[in-house]
Amino acid sequence: MTKQLKWIYLLVLSLIWGSSFILIKKGLIGLTAFQLGSLRIIFAALFLLLIGFKSLLKIPHHQWKYIALTSLFGTFVPAYLFAIAETQIDSSITAILNSLTPLNTLILGAAFFGITFRRSQIWGVIIGLLGSMLLVFNGAVNHPEQNYYYAILVLIASICYAVNVNLIKRYLSDLTPLSITTGNFLILLFPALGILFFSDFFDVIHVEKVQHSLWFILILGVVGTGIANVIFFKLIQASSPVFATSVTYLIPIVAFFWGLLDNEVLTFVQCIGAFVILVGVYLSAKK
Repeated sequence: MTKQLKWIYLLVLSLIWGSSFILIKKGLIGLTAFQLGSLRIIFAALFLLLIGFKSLLKIPHHQWKYIALTSLFGTFVPAYLFAIAETQIDSSITAILNSLTPLNTLILGAAFFGITFRRSQIWGVIIGLLGSMLLVFNGAVNHPEQNYYYAILVLIASICYAVNVNLIKRYLSDLTPLSITTGNFLILLFPALGILFFSDFFDVIHVEKVQHSLWFILILGVVGTGIANVIFFKLIQASSPVFATSVTYLIPIVAFFWGLLDNEVLTFVQCIGAFVILVGVYLSAKK
């Protein structure tokens, strides 16, 4: 049953997170990147505290430092980095580059968390990195109106995710997914509120396009962040860090179709680059 569950979790997460990138893009029509990142965290935090406040009592005092670390790497930093990146590059490109997460999980797991790896996995890392370089460089040539230096922010976010899953597997496997997620967002609620307060959000909240964007971020916060994180932590506990992050095989496919509906276009070379990345991710996750 556990084997079936992990595949169900994987499929549901791919649909939710694959749709997150287009929601960010739509949210940026009326919001700045920092407003979007803050509201995404705030909406998720309020939802999770509503359904999971009692689960906080199950977190031992000595584990709160790991809850804080996973909130930083797993949500806080990536929430802002993805929003900033999508001010300059397409949502589908962002999703494809995010698929480097399993490769980074393997590298960091081997370097700092004692995870062993095979030769084929090393080749997977190299192939994946080559595919990402092809994707970015070709995109920079064919889309001069987009600043592909912002792709570095997506790479940093994927490294943050890799740190997060290794920390959860090592230090928080004995906690319930709801406890971890609610604890994460309780910690993040206050800095997110502070960042939102010092933006000009409350000066523009009456603007129609801002209010329209809020609906996209409400969905992103509650479903794409709150509910998805609970499912993701269940997936980590039911499998391995590398398997859990292999959700990024499917995320680019979902995001790509959303991008097509929103008139985004990938060049033929970029499609090859995306395929090369996924081959690399497959090899890196293969046991």
